[in-house]
Amino acid sequence: MTRAGLAGSRLVGDVGGTNTRLALFHPDTRALTHLQRYKNSAFNSLQEVIEQWLQALPEPAPRAACLAVAAPPCGDDVALLNVDWQFSKSALQAQFAFAQLRCINDFEGNAYALPHLLPGDYTALRGAIDLAKPQKLATIGPGTGLGGATLSHEPLEGATPAVSASEPGHMGLAPSTSLEYALFQMLQPSGGEVFAERLVSGPGLLTLYTTLASLHGERAVLDTPIAVTTAAQAQRDPLACEALEVFCALLGSICGDYVLATGSYGGLYIAGGIAPQLLSTLRHSQFMTRFSSKGAMQQQLDAVPIRVVTTPVQGLIGAAHAPL
Repeated sequence: MTRAGLAGSRLVGDVGGTNTRLALFHPDTRALTHLQRYKNSAFNSLQEVIEQWLQALPEPAPRAACLAVAAPPCGDDVALLNVDWQFSKSALQAQFAFAQLRCINDFEGNAYALPHLLPGDYTALRGAIDLAKPQKLATIGPGTGLGGATLSHEPLEGATPAVSASEPGHMGLAPSTSLEYALFQMLQPSGGEVFAERLVSGPGLLTLYTTLASLHGERAVLDTPIAVTTAAQAQRDPLACEALEVFCALLGSICGDYVLATGSYGGLYIAGGIAPQLLSTLRHSQFMTRFSSKGAMQQQLDAVPIRVVTTPVQGLIGAAHAPL
């Protein structure tokens, strides 16, 4: 399936908790050009990032923009969840002279991208998704947090897809094994309810690792999520291996719950920066078992196709195709 073009070039942005990606999308090329990634920690505001990108742009500034932002639904004022940035949409539009500006949730952007992903943009874990028929699709992804959205896909030419953002990261998470019960008991006194992204996210993986160390009376020597992932995949640290196994199982549980809660039986796309690093691990973990182990709904969930999005620009593709 091609990435269908839209009228007029636009600045497209994917503004996450850790990184911001900006690019130019033009319908004639159907491509993202002048793509830049910025570390949020190096800037005081989104406005500074956009200004730097525009200064480096070797062609006239676009008159339209669509920004996929890691923020809850909002009015004119936008406050990001995992970075201390906030801005007014109307002030941003005036500052950069955009004739059109739309801000959407970052996972709304991921959802708008789904019909436009090319085969090289994802890896299938199970089943095939037939985009030639109407159906409801979901995307969910662990990263700095745990976001999600759904898309009611209608393949008719000119049809406007219905996209709904949500916050699965703040849904409750339930233990299913004796080890998980023990972990949850250790975590509850310090933070109350164990909601999903406390454990199913990058920071959550590190929390799993350090909590397992406390549970087993061992010393936690790793201090970043990527260090835990790397050590586990190299089989260098038994605690890291155990943390990653629990992470994949809990990810399967919350993904199955999300599909059930949203009725997205057409297919699930796992997004974010973590999942592509775990393709082999997911295939050999309890992820699929926990995804489908939902009582009378198991047969229904067994039939849900699952893909892992591997392109880092899913949000930009969605921002390029979201209606302004």
